Amino acid sequence: MTERLDRARILAGQMGVDALLVTPGADLRYLTGYAAKPLERLTCLVLTQRGVHLVVPALERAAAEAAGVSVPIVTFGETDDPYRIVAELAGDVEVVAVDDQMWASRVFALQEAFGEAQFALGGELVSTLRMVKDAEEVRALREAAAAIDRVHARMGEWLRPGRTEREVGADIARAILDEGHEQVDFVIVGSGPNGASPHHEVSDRVIGAGEPVVVDIGGTTAAGYCSDSTRNYVVGGEPDPGYLAMMEVLKHAQQAQREHARPGVTAESVDQVGRRIIAEAGYGDRFIHRTGHGIGQETHEEPYIVEGNTRVLEPGMAFSIEPGIYVEGHWGARIEDIVVCTEDGLEVLNHSPRDLVRL
Repeated sequence: MTERLDRARILAGQMGVDALLVTPGADLRYLTGYAAKPLERLTCLVLTQRGVHLVVPALERAAAEAAGVSVPIVTFGETDDPYRIVAELAGDVEVVAVDDQMWASRVFALQEAFGEAQFALGGELVSTLRMVKDAEEVRALREAAAAIDRVHARMGEWLRPGRTEREVGADIARAILDEGHEQVDFVIVGSGPNGASPHHEVSDRVIGAGEPVVVDIGGTTAAGYCSDSTRNYVVGGEPDPGYLAMMEVLKHAQQAQREHARPGVTAESVDQVGRRIIAEAGYGDRFIHRTGHGIGQETHEEPYIVEGNTRVLEPGMAFSIEPGIYVEGHWGARIEDIVVCTEDGLEVLNHSPRDLVRL
């Protein structure tokens, strides 16, 4: 973690940031290894050119030490003012950057403690570091992807006509934990017309024979890295020919995007490749979301694979490729893989079948 903090200090200097303040969340875990709980008492990393400290409530010192925090830990008691302590540690600074997910109440309290300092968002600073994964992070993502692949491989145990989406989702959630995740982040089981809602979760709808089902699932492993994979199933019969034709277009688009994505191309170009294929097949207005998102210690992070993002992809960037087609009132489909840019190409981390799986 020391190397990450050193890089953060260098980047802060380049960006004109005198003090970076980070409270519990993925940024804090990335920089310190400490997955602190976001509670009412302040926990805050204070990074300046002079040094780095972690301010924690006295009763949480042991938890921070157990997490292996390598920077000096400064504690405060119940009647102390932790915001004043943070300001004193930072010293005389002009520009203070705070993490993007910091509670508004904390921001206002810090602004009062720092007086005339200018406040800014620190998300760009930390995300610049986080979006390029090192070998250890790629290994953690690879393990998370393998774990979620194992869940998809077991779908025939639970997905069948006559069961509700909620019943199937509960079984999937248990399997996400059984197959190597520490927590379940989301379970989407979209049968029939519910598959046309990309962020549908589960409902009491009974799955019918021959209906396509979108299953999008993910969790977080003990290492703190996320999985996310979407596959498409049909149970107990053959789906409508119109759906099958749509799936062929989607498969072609997703494959073309995987073949295009590599270091040196822009994030938006990956989106454009698949969107063009889907539009030419007459489904352009049915692809209603971006192609993908970065992934790491959060399911959604930089880089976003979307029109307008001209960021050039680099080795170590990890993201999803997940085009979808959605026909409201009928069905939907999405194919999603997590991929990582290598030095000269792309590693696809998910290996479960991308074809429609018949159960």
